Amino acid sequence: MGSQLRVYKRRIKSVTATKKITKAMEMIAASRIVKAQRQVSASAPYSEELTKAVTAVAYSSDVKHPLTTEADRPWRAAVLLITSDRGLAGGYSSNAIKAAETLTAKLVAQGKQVDTYIVGRKGMAYYGFRERPVKESWTGFSDSPSYADAKAVAAPLIAAMERETSDEGGVDELHIVFTEFLSMMTQVPVGRKMLPLTFASTAEESAAVFEKTAEARALYDFEPSPEHVLDALLPRYVESRIYNAMLQSAASEHAARRRAMKSATDNAEDLIKSLTRLANAARQADITQEISEIVGGASALADATAGSDR
Repeated sequence: MGSQLRVYKRRIKSVTATKKITKAMEMIAASRIVKAQRQVSASAPYSEELTKAVTAVAYSSDVKHPLTTEADRPWRAAVLLITSDRGLAGGYSSNAIKAAETLTAKLVAQGKQVDTYIVGRKGMAYYGFRERPVKESWTGFSDSPSYADAKAVAAPLIAAMERETSDEGGVDELHIVFTEFLSMMTQVPVGRKMLPLTFASTAEESAAVFEKTAEARALYDFEPSPEHVLDALLPRYVESRIYNAMLQSAASEHAARRRAMKSATDNAEDLIKSLTRLANAARQADITQEISEIVGGASALADATAGSDR
């Protein structure tokens, strides 16, 4: 029984060390969520005002721009997938990948060829293991993206939209898949179409957008032309959308990691309690066995002494 007790003690020591690590990671993730939330909130006003400006140009003129005009028969689309560089975040990356797979299957069913762009090592590992082609990828900043990172990601996507689909790398549509941060407990993977811009799909929505942007239209004079304004605004618009998506994904990653590490810490505590009970039972069994051996030895010694006295 002594060997069994040593096994329990070694396991308790190992689980306790693991618990310390998961608890530390939980606290780090919790502290980073606050910073990520602040960055998401800080980026919102810029994105909203930029959207108003782009909307004002689009509704104030009949300009035909590659980034705002739907192709007659779109047949190639680009999908940007945002995942994490590191693991230990529960189903964060796998859920985003599933959303990308669903979107890709939908586009393929529509007869479109899909070019995949990936942010994060987890997405790269998934596609690399399955030997699926990836047009371009970026890693190293999934948990703390900067605007410079967003610009680097947006540049080839915008270039692909501006090229003809008959050319190498040209696409008709641009979609993005990321994890939207709703709250500390709720993060939802979503797939959204970024380009070409579609401001409304119904007459009611169009009227609502028109009313919301009436003031914005009155504030702008387009010089030298709406086309030149769109040339300047739309790349910034795409960069801001990608940056906001990356910030929301980073906040979601930290929240998912915090939940995963808290669950691991709680499981470690339960395992330690269970192992401690088993160790106590083993130690009690050792003590009982030792007492039984002492009592048995004393009884045998007494019997031997009584026999010699006779």
